[in-house]
Amino acid sequence: MQNTIKSPLSFDGVGLHSGAPARLTVLPAPVSHGVIFRRVDVAGSSNEIPALWHHVRQSPLCTRLVNSDGVAVSTVEHIMAALVGCGIHNAVVEVDGPEVPILDGSSAIFVRGILGTGIQRQDKPVRALRVLKPVEVRKGQARARLSPHKTLLIEFNIEFEDAAIGEQKKTLNMSNGSFVRELSNSRTFCRKADVDHMRANGLALGGTLENAVVVDGENVLSPGGLRHRDEAVRHKMLDALGDLGLAGMPILGHYQGFRAGHALTNDLLHALFADKDSYEVVECDPDMAARLPGAGVHWGEIPEVA
Repeated sequence: MQNTIKSPLSFDGVGLHSGAPARLTVLPAPVSHGVIFRRVDVAGSSNEIPALWHHVRQSPLCTRLVNSDGVAVSTVEHIMAALVGCGIHNAVVEVDGPEVPILDGSSAIFVRGILGTGIQRQDKPVRALRVLKPVEVRKGQARARLSPHKTLLIEFNIEFEDAAIGEQKKTLNMSNGSFVRELSNSRTFCRKADVDHMRANGLALGGTLENAVVVDGENVLSPGGLRHRDEAVRHKMLDALGDLGLAGMPILGHYQGFRAGHALTNDLLHALFADKDSYEVVECDPDMAARLPGAGVHWGEIPEVA
């Protein structure tokens, strides 16, 4: 069955890029509504932005959604990952500015809010997108691929010169609450040199050592160090789940990312939907629904470190 949240919940923080105060509120929504972002600081009917792949306007640092009137909201990937990973199919996400608050740089605080307020089952089956044949996109050495699988399986490889990150690889089946247990508290990460460059160009003004893992060579500069030895690749998987959530329905397929980022995952969705023979939309029976991300997730699966 489809799910929404039982009651509204709000989160206060700052935007990663502007450093300005930001509030996000998640509201319940009816069956088959999907996820829609609403800019409450924008007057009129043009303030709603569907959380769908074809509304993405690619940017190098985050996922940015823009509607036909040019109203935008940035850094949607962490709240989208939380919604997908908790099995929420219908919601209105209100934001009082152009950026979703970065909070601690992961999805953990969003997940705690969703599971704390509770999940409301709705009386309509979930529709899922089942991948029927491989689809792949490349850009330079980076590549992203979707191929058939009975669940959503995410596989990711990263390679960084900094010894604190280096080469990392991980594969996870997203069924049975594994997102909440394994990925939800993994924070965004960056190199100190990149932070310095972005700050010099007026970007990442809301970034701190408290909401990102900052590395410099073999050193982790963020207080407390890493939450996981392979936190970096886990966060890339978190981002991928959020970006794949913009398909508008759960995906049954094997996602593989090698040095991939937000833009390439969105390119992959464009390639998938451009080939009508590469997928089908199916109504999930109980067995299939039990394999979707978030099925049966509960509070006890939240990592203690979050």
